[in-house]
Formats: sequence, C-alpha cells, structure tokens
Amino acid sequence: MEILLTWLRRLSHLLGFETADSFPPGHPYERTRWNGAYFDIASDVKPEQIESRLCDAIANTPLVFGYITNPTPRMQRTLLAMLEERMRNNRGRASELAALLVVAYDSPHISEVIPGLRSMVAATRHDELPERARSVMAFLGSTQSPFDVIEMN
Repeated sequence: MEILLTWLRRLSHLLGFETADSFPPGHPYERTRWNGAYFDIASDVKPEQIESRLCDAIANTPLVFGYITNPTPRMQRTLLAMLEERMRNNRGRASELAALLVVAYDSPHISEVIPGLRSMVAATRHDELPERARSVMAFLGSTQSPFDVIEMN
C-alpha cells in the first residue's frame, strides 16, 4: 500500500495536480520557498517559468514578496525596481517594500544582489524594523541604481 501511495504522489506531481512551493531539488535556488496560497503554480511548471511567474506577481503586487523565503536575485531585482520607482516618484509607501527586503536579508541563504546590502542590514539588526527599512532606503539612495547595470541572465 505504501508503494502505491508513493507512486500516486509522484504521478500527481508529474501531472501538475499539486501546487509547487519551491524549485526542484538540485536547482541553484532550491532553498527558495513560497506560500502556495499566494502563488498558484502547478508542480509540472519549468523552473524558468516559475521564476517568471513569481516575478510577475511581485511586479503586480509587491507585498507578495513577503511570502517568499530566500528569493532569487531576479525576484529581488523586481522588488528593488518597484521600491526604486516608489522612492523616485514619492508615491506609495516605499518603506513597506524596504522592510520586506530587511526581512529577506535576515536569512543567511539569500544571494546578495547589491554589494554591501547584506552587511548594511546586519549592521541594523538591533534596530526596530521601521528604522531598518529607512536605513535600507538611505543605503539604496546613496548607491548606484541596480538598474544601471545590464543583467547577465
């Protein structure tokens, strides 16, 4: 009976009947996890498409970034684009998005997309989250825009 259940689980996964909540084992960002309730991604979707769908969701509703653990560099750049737009146009609450970055960078497994961001977040570890978010925005405002660099994907 156990063998049959295991086989049925694998078949269900292969056919895309399950919702994916991480990249497949062996993927460079296999530590990335997301809440399947916010991202309806079938288990048979290819990793590149998964990342694109997650980035599209972040671009449309940036606060869903908070439901992703160890976001990929591309996901972070998507959030950074939204944050930069809010900071530049002074619209929306940019500090909400900066706070999402602070929480994400508290993980030791996240890939750093802007040199110095991890150490800046670590330096503010003992501050309250709103102050940490303001520090991130100040840091981002003082660095070269991450979008002035051509992405190599």
